Parts: sequence; C-alpha cells; structure tokens
Amino acid sequence: MLYLARDPTSWSGTTPFENVPYILNLLGIHMATALPPIVLSFLLSIPIGWLANRYSWSRGALLTLWAVLYAIPSVPLFVVLPLIIGTGIQDPVNVVIALTLYGLALMVRSTADGLASVDPDITQSATAVGYSARGRFWRVELPLAGPVLTAGLRVVAVSTISLTTVGAVLGIKSLGRLFTEGLQRNIPSEILTGVVLTVVIALLFDLLIVLAGRLVLPWNRARPLKVSTEPRIVAFGRGVQGAGA
Repeated sequence: MLYLARDPTSWSGTTPFENVPYILNLLGIHMATALPPIVLSFLLSIPIGWLANRYSWSRGALLTLWAVLYAIPSVPLFVVLPLIIGTGIQDPVNVVIALTLYGLALMVRSTADGLASVDPDITQSATAVGYSARGRFWRVELPLAGPVLTAGLRVVAVSTISLTTVGAVLGIKSLGRLFTEGLQRNIPSEILTGVVLTVVIALLFDLLIVLAGRLVLPWNRARPLKVSTEPRIVAFGRGVQGAGA
C-alpha cells in the first residue's frame, strides 16, 4: 500500500484545515485498502456467478452461502480472520480479505442475475453463427449482462468504502479513525470530517463506475445519468451494522 510521506499521529486543533496532512494520509490509506476488494470481488464473481447460472442445482446453494456470509457482522469477521490466515489483528490484509468476501456476497448474485437476464434466443443465435461456448460467453453473454454487473459493482463499491471505516475499531488506519478519535476526544469537527469524506468518496466511486460503464457498454448510454441513492442506503446501513457489532 502507498502512504503519504508525512504520517501525523493524531488530529490537532479544531478545524480540518489545521489537519490536512493527517486527513490526506488517512484518505490515501483508506483508498488503498478499499480499492483491491472492489476489483477482486468483481473479477472473482464472474466464474462463481457463471457457475451459479450454468447449473440449476448450484444456484440456490451458492447464493444462499454468500447471503449467509454477508450476514456475519464485520467486526467479528475482522477478529476471526487473523486466527485463520495467521496475520496480526491490525494487519490491513484482514480488512482486504473480509471486504472481498463481502463484495463477493453481493456481486455473485448480480453476476448470476445478469447472465440469467440474457435472452436465450440471443445465445442460440450466437451458437448458430459459429460461436463456441467460451466465445459466446465472453463476446455475447457477459457484455449483455454488463448493465446488471455495473449496478452490482456500484453497490459493492459504496459498501466497501463504508465498511473500510469499521477497521478503525481494531486500530486499523482508515478514515474511520476520524470517527473513533473524534468520539474519544469529543471533537465533533473530526467526526464530521470523516463522515463527509466517506460519503464524498462513495459518491465519486459511484459516478466513476457509471461513467466507466457507459464507456465500456456504449449501448447503455441512452439511459439518463443518475447516481442512485439506493446503493448508498444499503451499503451504509451495512456499515452501521458492522460498526455496532
């Protein structure tokens, strides 16, 4: 992970302007922690989602498994993971793995639903014109499932950015440290700074995914640009649940 050169240890003063280096440092760490799980959960969900969609017996089992996993509160998962993988409890790797699992719990269903939404007539036509099963998946089915995958990725991104803050409860650096320190030292401006920055980052990620989706999926450009509030409500609700666990 990349960190800024200066690493102030705590909030000083009363306003965010007096703490810009500290805030930027936590922001950089937060982004470096949240981005890998978003990418990994998207990439890993493709083969798992394909398996869930390809075989009827596997769909219910896989989707139920990931749904149960997502129901596990985040703090207990952060505590148990080091015992399983042999890392320290404050190792950021624990957060990355846990958030990847949570992201997969959301993306697997989106991928399976997206692939299931492809019109069977289209897949049959692709086969008729000579596409192999592999070529049909990568060049026909996956692109047509793109809008559903994009919607799922938006939820995963916002959820991951939110849940990254929960690691601060265990002493893992992120914007969540502004929450814990602000509460411990009774500094409302520090808490508010952490909340605002987390929301802003989530909005920016959401917007970037929408724009990237329109670039990669040009047939989807006709839809009006809208940054949905529903993913944020779901994601931040999940973050509050994890923080309170």
